[in-house]
Amino acid sequence: FWFAMVKIVAIVALIILGAVLVFMHFPSPSGSVASFTNLWDHGGMFPKGISGFFAGFQIAVFAFVGIELVGTTAAETKNPQVVLPRAINAIPIRIIMFYVFSLIMIMSVTPWNAIAADRSPFVEMFVLVGFPAAASVINFVVLTSAASSANSGVFSTSRMLFGLAKQGDAPEAFAHLSKRAVPATGLLFSCICLLSGVVLIYLIPNVMTVFTLVTTVSAILFMF
Repeated sequence: FWFAMVKIVAIVALIILGAVLVFMHFPSPSGSVASFTNLWDHGGMFPKGISGFFAGFQIAVFAFVGIELVGTTAAETKNPQVVLPRAINAIPIRIIMFYVFSLIMIMSVTPWNAIAADRSPFVEMFVLVGFPAAASVINFVVLTSAASSANSGVFSTSRMLFGLAKQGDAPEAFAHLSKRAVPATGLLFSCICLLSGVVLIYLIPNVMTVFTLVTTVSAILFMF
């Protein structure tokens, strides 16, 4: 909860800051002025055509991996009949608020063709208003986000393995619970899978190549 809260506060701050810059018509280093017209003035909504949309689709799908946790937590929720429908109905609102709004603000302040691929648009926006510590703050947010994502991934994977084992679709070892009613075998297996990321970094020194490989495989498996 607290790891996720750090991320949410940062995104809300970005959206508010972006809105302020747009209404102030703040000039960006690219020579353009912050405006909602930047969304369609630089080649339209699909400047790279449908192929550009599909190229970005894979990484976008990866960003939504985790919403299945709403269903996974059903067995460990006190009042699932009330809590789960409320959580499920809130997902589209949260996607629009935290994902779509942040993208709109980033591209309104800096046109898509002026965004540097090797620099975080989050950092660039905070630097624009004279916040030199932006890089350090965003790095902290990214680390907490990664920890939050890893935490939820370990939780969901261990529970899914337990469920599959109970139905006979996974090895029986994953169906055993510890004294505290935790699927410990699934938990250990999930952690071993996480460590494979460290091995990949040693085998393939390029971080972006590893990141693209992991996100692509994850997104394909998630959709499957």
